[in-house]
Amino acid sequence: MTVAEKTFLSHPFDDDKLKEECGVFGVIGVADAANFVALGLHALQHRGQEAGGIVAHDPAKGFNSAHRFGYVRDNFTKASLMETLPGPLAIGHVRYSTAGSKAAVIRDIQPFFGEFSMGGCAIAHNGNLTNADALRRELIDRGAIFQSGSDSECIIHLMARSIQTNHAERIADALRRVEGAFSVIAMTRTKLIGVRDPLGVRPLVLGRLGENGYVLSSETCALDIIGAELVREIEPGEMVIIHEGQIESTRPFHAAQPRFCIFEHVYFSRPDSIIGGRSVYETRRQIGVELAREAPVEADLVCPVPDSGTPAAIGYSQESGIPFALGITRNQYMGRTFIEPTEHIRNMGVRLKLNVNRCLIKGKRVVLVDDSVVRGTTSRKIKEMILEAGAAEVHFRIASPPTAWPCFYGVDTPDRNKLLAARMSVEEMREWIGVNSLEFISLDGLYRAAGAEAGRDNACPQYCDACFSGDYPVKPSDQIGKGFKMKG
Repeated sequence: MTVAEKTFLSHPFDDDKLKEECGVFGVIGVADAANFVALGLHALQHRGQEAGGIVAHDPAKGFNSAHRFGYVRDNFTKASLMETLPGPLAIGHVRYSTAGSKAAVIRDIQPFFGEFSMGGCAIAHNGNLTNADALRRELIDRGAIFQSGSDSECIIHLMARSIQTNHAERIADALRRVEGAFSVIAMTRTKLIGVRDPLGVRPLVLGRLGENGYVLSSETCALDIIGAELVREIEPGEMVIIHEGQIESTRPFHAAQPRFCIFEHVYFSRPDSIIGGRSVYETRRQIGVELAREAPVEADLVCPVPDSGTPAAIGYSQESGIPFALGITRNQYMGRTFIEPTEHIRNMGVRLKLNVNRCLIKGKRVVLVDDSVVRGTTSRKIKEMILEAGAAEVHFRIASPPTAWPCFYGVDTPDRNKLLAARMSVEEMREWIGVNSLEFISLDGLYRAAGAEAGRDNACPQYCDACFSGDYPVKPSDQIGKGFKMKG
């Protein structure tokens, strides 16, 4: 990766969106499992576009692995590479960097592998460990030698120090020591293992492939691409062990009230995935319906900020009766990097990715629907583009509550002092962005759209909504040690 490419990774459009840090996918019981894993990771590319890795096991050739920077399609579609990953069992991972170094370092790419007394084991982790710094210091003091800057490597070292007699028990032993959010898939020579943390913050589903094959995946959309059938979600606090076509389920953790990440509904998951038996697309459309009820406005057009704002914009249009229009077009062929961008090109910012349909916008009162406002820089630039195209009025409607708190459970969130909603009231945000009106869906409205008819139960919330409420279900120990102050 060139210096210019690294510079462009901090492009204003990318920097103003929350990013899920990774997706995981594993297959057992089929020939050339790594090929299916590559397809699954391609379907999960939206969860991590920085790098990807696959580990496979073949009874004759043992464990083999490949870790690459960039898109799955640019690396794991090459026959010469995939031929080095034979066998009926494989797991994979796509990532953005959150915990650990932000720099491009090959050794930070998962899955991680460890050789134990009972044989090798590879793991891939979706989420973030909130006590990783403390664990890392403890492990290093006891002689551990870390190879990466990733919090996930702590799991391998904790496994190595466990006195349990098999891999599954060592994984459970290790995960009982960690805090935070984790959906983990692991593989031994003969078994595929999946685990979710007791709160079930991050998603993990089980699928069936053919007669004897099984799949573990972050999302159901990745099952579809390989023709696998959704069996069920792995439940919060559950471990499944798949071996010779049989599934064993255990509960290695103390029971807890589930707190699934509500932002998976808003933005992270693909709209063609299913969460809790509910279509992500339908939830996002219903968010738009709730938003139209809570924040109506007289206007001529409802336009989504592509692409994540589209389902909510459709719902807003249907409920309000204001016509829906694609007033902004996204350049689908613009990657995260740009060949040797000049300073002038970088300063063009959002215009490299979005363009306004002037014929639709001119003279119109426009409602722009977006999924969130983080720093607010993108919202200002889009507003400028809409006004330059001749819009009479610009009204922003946001399909999530104000993002006022950072996430410590596996989302790449700016420091709190860089979150616009942490520093300004909604009216101050409206003035700073420079629009005629700005409204966010309420937390109750978001819960209703996600299926909780009574809204948020403040005494026992159904979801993790810490980025909106400041209510952290797991204390972010490392961050508190660095001076982070929790709400209240």
